Amino acid sequence: MRTVILGERPHVLDEFIARRQALGQDTFDEVWDGEYHVAPGPSAEHGRVDYELNALLLPRARAAGLVGTGPFNLGRHDNYRVPDGGLHRGRPSGVFLPTAAVAIEVVSPDDETYAKIDFYAAHGVDELIVADPLHRTVRIWQLVDGKYDETGQSDLLQVSAAELIDGIDWP
Repeated sequence: MRTVILGERPHVLDEFIARRQALGQDTFDEVWDGEYHVAPGPSAEHGRVDYELNALLLPRARAAGLVGTGPFNLGRHDNYRVPDGGLHRGRPSGVFLPTAAVAIEVVSPDDETYAKIDFYAAHGVDELIVADPLHRTVRIWQLVDGKYDETGQSDLLQVSAAELIDGIDWP
C-alpha cells in the first residue's frame, strides 16, 4: 500500500520517522530525491535467500579483492537506496557510500527493487544481482556505457545467474 501526503508534511509524520529511527526500525528506509520511503523488514524467506546468496558469493568476492557489506546506504543523505548487500573495492566506511562494485537485491513482495535499477546505474554500480525467492530466479546486469545490460553473468565474480540459481537452497 502506498500513502502519499501532498503539501506540508504533518508533524505526526516527523514523530513517526523519529520513532522508527530511535527504535532502529529504519534500517531499510530510503530517501528518493527527498521523498521518504518506509520499507518493512525482510521476511524469513528473504533472509534465507540473502544468506544463501552471500554464502555463494563470498569466496568469489574475496578472490576478486572485493569487500562485502550487508545493507548499506548508497548515495547521499537526501537521495539514497538501501540494497540488501554490496561488494566494494577497498574498505568502505561512512554512513553513505557513493557507489559499489556490485549491488545485491533480494525481491520482497510489493518492494521497489526494479525501480532502483536506473539509480544504481547513475551511481556507477558495475554489476547488479537480483534474486527473487518467489520465482526462484537470479538476474545479473552489467553496467555498459552508463546503462545496464542484463547479461546473466558476473565478470567481477566469475559466476552466472544459472550457477547461482542452482546453488541456492530455495525456500
